Amino acid sequence: MDKIDKIMAEFIQELGYEKAMEMFKCVSSGKKLRSKLLLKIANEDENVLKLCAIIELIHLASLLHDDVIDDADTRRGKPSINSLFGVKNSIMLGDIFYSKGFYELSKFSPNIAKEVSFAVSRLSIGELMDVELGGKFNFEKQKYMDMIYYKTAVLIEATAACGAMMAGLNVDKFRIYGKNLGLAFQIIDDVLDITQDSATLGKPAMNDYKEGKTTLPYIYLYENLNSQDKEYLKSLHGKDLNEKENSWIKDKFYEFGCIKRAIDEARTLCQEALEAISEYKNFELEGIIKSMIDREF
Repeated sequence: MDKIDKIMAEFIQELGYEKAMEMFKCVSSGKKLRSKLLLKIANEDENVLKLCAIIELIHLASLLHDDVIDDADTRRGKPSINSLFGVKNSIMLGDIFYSKGFYELSKFSPNIAKEVSFAVSRLSIGELMDVELGGKFNFEKQKYMDMIYYKTAVLIEATAACGAMMAGLNVDKFRIYGKNLGLAFQIIDDVLDITQDSATLGKPAMNDYKEGKTTLPYIYLYENLNSQDKEYLKSLHGKDLNEKENSWIKDKFYEFGCIKRAIDEARTLCQEALEAISEYKNFELEGIIKSMIDREF
């Protein structure tokens, strides 16, 4: 992972603008799920490491824009770039990351470049879908699944497909693995917003609902509530909740098994992901699935 960080820093340094480098150094490098996935499919060489750095740079760009949209003060337990340098600088830094990432991507084969660039186009659509869904309470599971596919899973899906291309493996099977891994990753992320505390998450707990995000546990909860409680749940959407309101929601989650149901959904997706690539017997990819399901942040 240190090699990937170094390549990313070199990419930004090559642009010759010190302000961009100063801001880049303040960005949290994160868990690098996409890089770990690519390395475990295609193994380490110079080209694979460079593609990892490109994908991570593009992913960071999307997070910078996401933090501006959400008016987030923190990211992974550190001050967000928009809180440190302002909204305008954060947006432009994201644009720099995107632009440099695509420039470096142009040096790869057309198939690799098409796979990643098409995924990023859909990722941007996912951001729009997220904003639109946040305008009111969403009780439709399929709309939620479509949004997290575009916003989160498409880039993980493309990463797995690129790894298969570089390793000469079945691209379609690895695309299924990547897609399902990405969907499950986001579902678990949304569950952790409810089950973990602020210190563990590195951001405020129970924050998704306040921001207008109706994640899978809330959709499952809505399905189980009586008419009066459904209206009460909807009335809390997009609001800064007090302790009593938070407790009511959490109690209802556990009363109806909504958290377990969401986790089971993620586990099913992961099982289908492993079945798609079962012929390759790649135990490291099984490990990625297990660590993603069992994580606490």
